[in-house]
Amino acid sequence: MKTMTDNFLISFLQRFDQHPFDVKMHGKTYHIGQGNPSFIVNLKEDIQGRELLTSTSLALGEAYMKGNLEIEGDLFHALDHFLGQLGKFSMDQVKLKKLIYSSQSRRNQEKEVTSHYDIGNDFYRLWLDDTMSYSCGYFKTENDTLSDAQYNKVERILKKLYLKKDMTLLDIGCGWGYLLIRAAKEYGVQGVGITLSKEQKKIFEERIKEEGLTGRVTVELMDYRNLENWGRAFDRVVSVGMVEHVGRDNYGLFVKNAEAVLNPGGLFLLHYISALKEYPGDPWMKKYIFPGGTIPSLREMIHILSEHQFYTLDVESLRRHYCRTLLLWGQNFNEHRLEIQEKMGTEFTRMWDLYLSACAATFNNGVIDLHQILLSKGINNHLPMTRWYD
Repeated sequence: MKTMTDNFLISFLQRFDQHPFDVKMHGKTYHIGQGNPSFIVNLKEDIQGRELLTSTSLALGEAYMKGNLEIEGDLFHALDHFLGQLGKFSMDQVKLKKLIYSSQSRRNQEKEVTSHYDIGNDFYRLWLDDTMSYSCGYFKTENDTLSDAQYNKVERILKKLYLKKDMTLLDIGCGWGYLLIRAAKEYGVQGVGITLSKEQKKIFEERIKEEGLTGRVTVELMDYRNLENWGRAFDRVVSVGMVEHVGRDNYGLFVKNAEAVLNPGGLFLLHYISALKEYPGDPWMKKYIFPGGTIPSLREMIHILSEHQFYTLDVESLRRHYCRTLLLWGQNFNEHRLEIQEKMGTEFTRMWDLYLSACAATFNNGVIDLHQILLSKGINNHLPMTRWYD
């Protein structure tokens, strides 16, 4: 039986021969591809063929989480060589339909979002930087720290928005509030953030008091779908890393609600993880990390935005910046690995280590991208004609 399992597994893995690697199992070593191995996979237990064919990412990801699959050497290095071949993964969309296409109701999406962001502020504090920014940084130099990069990212966004004193700024999916705090302190804007995470709201409110911004910055627990009936309008709207959570069927609804709260001629900056083409999502990521998460392609988002009075002013890719951001998060995470493992358990810790390294690898390979799109609601002829934020 083991021989049959070995034969199927090795035969299956032969398709991933772009970068050579070794597989150790049952006391034997199997070589995949040609040349010296780029990494070594150590399998302690069998992986069933039906699991690999139903979802390669689920089968391999769960094996790693449980400790049945070990990587000898650097995890990112191995994944960087392997995940560039995602097109060779198997995925049975019929069997995985409920997982891949989960309900996009308000109740279910709130549950999905809070399952990730309400893990606990103490957990995120261990490996995020002092700004508590959980999105792609911007590295101006090779020597920039993670904190430098997050400072640079927010600075770049605020400059792109051409803010002026007493403008109103809405942040859809405001996280722990660093962007709005910076906008209020440096530009004198009136800021409002909305989030579904009670944990994020708690920290944001504490920061508002600490920074002396009570009355100038506020945060509310709100679903983006409530914006168009809110009765408020803003000069500027920003959304960082949020549209990935709304689901493909709701992209238009998200944009419609952003349009509803933006004044004519106002600017909207959308910062989000993107894809080259439309794809339903990765089963392992959807099951364990971002339930319901779907990554928009750049082309579909541009198309939807154009249907809602939005004129595209600028598009910028930060793909390599996100790879470096994730590598630094992973470094911080592993510096606190024992503490995280003690609090959250071994399987959770291995899962998150895999998540951070896998995301870095997929950005590095161009499987996913990060785009910032700057738009105006209708024509705005009063902006500078040059990119002065460069």
